[in-house]
Amino acid sequence: MQSLFIKDKEFYKNVARISIPIALQGLITTGVNMMDTVMVGAVGETELSAVSLANQFINIFHIFCMGIGMGASVLVSRYYGMKDKPALKKTVAIMLRLTLIMALLFCIATVLLPKQIMKIYTTESDIITLGIEYLRYSVISYFFLGLSLTSTIVLRNVGLVKIPLYTSIGAFFVNVGANYIFIFGKFGAPKMGVAGAALGTLIARIFEFIIICGYLFLKDKEIKFRIKDLFMKVGALWKEYMRISIPVLISDGILALGNNSVAMVIGRLGESFVAANAVTAVTQQLSSVMIQGFSQAGSIVTGHTLGQGDREKALRQGYAFLGIGIIFGFVAAGIITLINAPIIAAYNLSPQTKSIAEQLMLSISIIIVFQATNSIMTKGVLRGGGDTKVLMTADNIFLWIASIPLGILAGLVLHLPAFWIYFALKIDQVLKAFWCVIRLRSGKWIKKIRTESEIES
Repeated sequence: MQSLFIKDKEFYKNVARISIPIALQGLITTGVNMMDTVMVGAVGETELSAVSLANQFINIFHIFCMGIGMGASVLVSRYYGMKDKPALKKTVAIMLRLTLIMALLFCIATVLLPKQIMKIYTTESDIITLGIEYLRYSVISYFFLGLSLTSTIVLRNVGLVKIPLYTSIGAFFVNVGANYIFIFGKFGAPKMGVAGAALGTLIARIFEFIIICGYLFLKDKEIKFRIKDLFMKVGALWKEYMRISIPVLISDGILALGNNSVAMVIGRLGESFVAANAVTAVTQQLSSVMIQGFSQAGSIVTGHTLGQGDREKALRQGYAFLGIGIIFGFVAAGIITLINAPIIAAYNLSPQTKSIAEQLMLSISIIIVFQATNSIMTKGVLRGGGDTKVLMTADNIFLWIASIPLGILAGLVLHLPAFWIYFALKIDQVLKAFWCVIRLRSGKWIKKIRTESEIES
């Protein structure tokens, strides 16, 4: 086994240059989510549960878009390393077309089936009613969220990491300000409660879209993609996109459905468990933002290195990313341990909900160590190497064969304490951590990416 650390200062500088802005952006996004839950939680636990569960459906779309964007990023980073700008532009065109189709499908589902959507997650009528109100204001946001999210991923892959960061900073203040005004009815605005939270989020999504997509379509000089290019002929590149990127979309899509199955289990454990999970979910995101930054850096750096044709260097860098994952897994666990008490105290929770939240925090602090390692490897290095089909299989085997059955058994059959229910629901993170090390050592994760001329020949 190679060393988990390499003597290459430029490598670590490059990783930091990419990962820190991404992590800061994730931190800001998590801060927005936290402010949403704190503000809605101040209205009441039923409102907090409704927003949390309604967002589970929106999160399915978010994960699908991440699948589209991260799938495209495998090709974008490799073609960028090859300096193949025509293939790069065609990849972006395919990505944006898929994003628009996905947004339209979710928009239609939300308009026609809001009650059925909420019934997936809970049977409590008060939560369903408030959740429907939240979803109605979220219909058009799919287009703004999808386009800005996938465009952000592309900009990061060509080294433009600061623009999305600055945009997120602006969106934070826009969202918090709009939430404050519309949730509580300030400055003459109506007091809208749950609907106000949805409206505030929509306004922030529009802000992000204008900045991110405005830059990509009008000013960017790295890709030089313009609105008219959305309709360009992509030729044989469709085949390579399907081969490499679609498994990522399928994997993340099925994973989203699996995670929603987890939410369905949690939704049936009672309002206190749902509210406690909403509190701890934000904390988990807050502690793992650096991990997300390293994951995307792993994919980008690996893609660029392999695009330059240096397989051995990519292997050495893969082990270095594994070392980074282990270290920051323990760092994240320490952060959760330090902040869990003040975070729980910030919410207006009943004693029962507070007790459950404390157990969930303890469970998360253990799981995050394994999650950090496998996230940086599977969503970063291995994906950047083009190993998308194997990752698709592994992700879903661990989720559907281990996490969901064990979670149902622990929560709905055995009625175990909250700590063990949550640990069972997230056991896939532990199993994948061991599997990804085996996959890294095999070297089979490095796949060839073909150019358009190679496909046609």
